[in-house]
Amino acid sequence: MAAANYLQSEDQFLCSICLDVFTDPVTTSCGHNFCKNCINAHWNTNDQYLCPMCKKVFSTRPELHVNTFISEMVVQFRESEQQKTSSSSRSEKQVAKPGEVPCDVCTGTKLKALKSCLVCLTSYCETHLEPHLTASRLKRHQLIDPVENLEDRMCTKHDKPLELFCKTDQTCVCMLCTVLDHKMHDVVSLKEGYEGKKAELQAEIQQMIQKRQLKIQEIKQSVDLSEKDADREVAEGVQVFTSLMESVERGLDELIDTIKEKQKATEKRAEAFIKELEHDISGLKKIGTEVEQLSCSEDQLHLLQNFPSLKVAPPTKNWTKVRVPPSYEGTVLRAVAQLEETLSKKMRKLLEAELKRVQKYAVDVTLDPDTANPELILSDDGKQVSHGDVKKNLPNYPKRFSYCNCVLGKQSFSSGRFYFEVQVKGKTGWDLGVARESINRKGDIRLSPEFGYWTIWMTNEKEYEALDAPSVLLSLKSQPQKVGVFVDYQEGLVSFYDVDAAALIYSFTGCSFTEKLFPYFSPDCNDGGENSAPLIISPVIGLRGPELIPGPRNIWDRLTTYNKR
Repeated sequence: MAAANYLQSEDQFLCSICLDVFTDPVTTSCGHNFCKNCINAHWNTNDQYLCPMCKKVFSTRPELHVNTFISEMVVQFRESEQQKTSSSSRSEKQVAKPGEVPCDVCTGTKLKALKSCLVCLTSYCETHLEPHLTASRLKRHQLIDPVENLEDRMCTKHDKPLELFCKTDQTCVCMLCTVLDHKMHDVVSLKEGYEGKKAELQAEIQQMIQKRQLKIQEIKQSVDLSEKDADREVAEGVQVFTSLMESVERGLDELIDTIKEKQKATEKRAEAFIKELEHDISGLKKIGTEVEQLSCSEDQLHLLQNFPSLKVAPPTKNWTKVRVPPSYEGTVLRAVAQLEETLSKKMRKLLEAELKRVQKYAVDVTLDPDTANPELILSDDGKQVSHGDVKKNLPNYPKRFSYCNCVLGKQSFSSGRFYFEVQVKGKTGWDLGVARESINRKGDIRLSPEFGYWTIWMTNEKEYEALDAPSVLLSLKSQPQKVGVFVDYQEGLVSFYDVDAAALIYSFTGCSFTEKLFPYFSPDCNDGGENSAPLIISPVIGLRGPELIPGPRNIWDRLTTYNKR
């Protein structure tokens, strides 16, 4: 018992020089122990032979011999420590950590499983796995790397291991399955099935990667094009606004010149009046002098005889109604009105250029009879629609409008830009715009972006309204005869134009399109013949095929062209 306690004290086996466990321990005559090499090295570097512990000086260098008793105790101590370390290390390595498969046989602390048996449906640690490695009857069991939920690897129908893969049904099967349920199917080993699936998955992943790489290139190209478009638009914007500012500055200069000219004219007129008044004053002063001379004479008869001549000469002007007011009333107003007219002309030219720009995205739209309300009348070419008084007996397709007098175009759009024009001449009511594919087509409908409609309409009261959220009452200078509809899918933009007036009617901005969009038309009710005129999908004038008729390249070029006319 004493020896056991002694072995547990590590301090008893430490050399006081190297502070490590003794190596070849020797004992001096004073009774202290050191490593043989440590004490020899100590004495080799000192002039005196003294004990490092008690400082006893030896006259001659002592002869040292290994202490066999202490040496044996050190060996036992080292072995004991190694066993403790090995046991601790082994325990740490074998204890199952979170995420590792534990041994199903261990009680208490679960050790990490090294293998799982598909026959026993049990996972074993190193110790409990031993019978499967030594017993002949257990050696035939199929061992795999440890896995959880071994029941999932068994056929639920036949209670056999899932060892094969059926390519026909794309499922794992057992041996009995191949004989019974999958007899004529293409069955391969799990490894072959795994390799095939892995290759298929890798190919699919590669394909997905390539698609995304192509998309990255497409996005980068789009960014480059967008940057070029942005630079061009900025340049054009700078030129246009510079021209507008020059018009404003020119108008201001003309206004100032006009006021200055009027001021100079007023000054000249005032100078003429002043000169005339001074002349009258001079004549009056002369008469006053003569009167003064006559008044000095006592000959009263002489004054009275000369009075008539003094009264009529010199002739004088009545100055009581003469005024020199500055006549500036309305000068600024007229100048602003003239500037407004100039800006309106330039604005119209810009809108004309903008309209021609969007017209190059014109598409051929025809009406889809399968969506038309039964009371609508469509032309044979699918370009006109009007409201009839008789409800036709038509198949109630899911995509047909059952209550409202609406019809969609056959063509759908899920990207890019498109434009079409509709003649509304002679009508007192109509709806136009675009609608998403999933709109409600049965019963009453609500025209609003919330419900998938981006439209404007004209009511019987000849009012125009954009059916936004909330609706916007439109104030138009003229009644449109032809309406252009432009959509930029990616930009989320739907714009309406008065084609003849080259004016923007309204724009829905910031829209989020995620479905197909269809052109939307409603000729409204016949209204007793008052609104019998049809909506007509018109060809876009100014287009030759899919391209614009050759003309100025951009807005500024076109504006410059118009300014030169």
